[in-house]
Amino acid sequence: MSTSCDTAAAILPLVGGPANITSVAHCMTRLRLGLRDRSLVDEEALRAVPGVLGVVDDDTYQIVLGPGAVARVTADFEALLLKRTQAARNATPVKLALRRVANVFVPLIPALIGCGVLAGLNGLLLNLGWLPGLTPALSAVAAAFMALIAVFVGHNTAKEFGGTPVLGGAVAAIVVYPGVAKVTAFGVTLAPGQGGVLGALAAALLGTYVEKWCRRRMPGTLDVLLTPTLTVLVAGLATLYGLMFAAGAVSSAIGTAANWLLTTTGAAAGMVLGGLFLPLVMLGLHQALIPVHATLIEEQGHTVLLPILAMAGAGQVGAALAVYVRLRHDTTLRTTIRSALPAGLLGVGEPLIYGVSLPLGRPFLTACAGGAAGGAFVGGFAMLGDRVGATAIGPSGWALFPLLAGPGGLAWTAAVYAGGLLTGYAVGFAATYLFGLRAHTG
Repeated sequence: MSTSCDTAAAILPLVGGPANITSVAHCMTRLRLGLRDRSLVDEEALRAVPGVLGVVDDDTYQIVLGPGAVARVTADFEALLLKRTQAARNATPVKLALRRVANVFVPLIPALIGCGVLAGLNGLLLNLGWLPGLTPALSAVAAAFMALIAVFVGHNTAKEFGGTPVLGGAVAAIVVYPGVAKVTAFGVTLAPGQGGVLGALAAALLGTYVEKWCRRRMPGTLDVLLTPTLTVLVAGLATLYGLMFAAGAVSSAIGTAANWLLTTTGAAAGMVLGGLFLPLVMLGLHQALIPVHATLIEEQGHTVLLPILAMAGAGQVGAALAVYVRLRHDTTLRTTIRSALPAGLLGVGEPLIYGVSLPLGRPFLTACAGGAAGGAFVGGFAMLGDRVGATAIGPSGWALFPLLAGPGGLAWTAAVYAGGLLTGYAVGFAATYLFGLRAHTG
């Protein structure tokens, strides 16, 4: 069995060697490489490396390794290079902007998951009346991060856009500071938390631009004193007298729009969202939805979009199972499916996308059909008032069960979500079995 070091060592010469690498990064499943000359890549040999589940040629060259393995391989890969730089080659301005915003929120996902699970556990204990002495402590542990998430967003925003992280956090902290309740602007009194994560993002981004402007103009003797002061002052006042109002309106609109969408056009909206999510994952643009999820969680306690989008993964699993059943003589493909299926059941669909459905073509489309059916199922119940929400972002598939929340209670909400998964599995399987492999049966 190859180790992560073996995999990294095998990949490096196949992508042109150290001189061809301009940047190294990774997400949950992909090693992302910036390359000077893509003609130097031996893609056929790269796909044959043990542990490589697939590749995608986007603005960065992406090698699909799967969850867990990607972090280990990336660390070993970076150890083989003399330096690491950042570059986004052939990126459109829109893609680049979306990914930079996603980079602000992705590091927050582990805390969102942990606190979301604890919040769900605390809610269960409260409903059952168990351990009354423990629930206040669990509530504090679970809620503290969300109460201060604006500070972390501000810190990461400044870091991502080239500012001083602590100044970004300081400016964003204004959004959640209780003292803003004493501030009246335009005849309206501010509320702590008004604008939420979007307000924090905007405040820190403005602070970063103010800081850069000051540093270009301040003499060295004054820079250390005046630049932080002006950054906090200018961005802080702009946050209090403008950004918090604007971001608050946008945050409220997002919550209102999500609720309206599901209560009035739930089944249709679910079908569209569930059916189109796999292409977003394929393009790496799904992370751009993280600020929307974070806003909904902050506004309403859960995001109603994530469980619907999770149905795309169910369609992918169903499609992969159909391929496994039909292509009995393709041992290589069946081995790939067996190795990638556990991750798919837990909502990580990229190994199945790049290792199975996308190379075959039609199964990718039939997997989207399965996701659309599962999304329509969950969206249909939302029209009846049984919305399914998730208290955190990150997990999907079966891993989302501990994070579910809804007006019907945990058991009913879990049942609706499970029904959506089963629908996605079934339709993805049937559509692929009947229509997705006519040219590949054996």
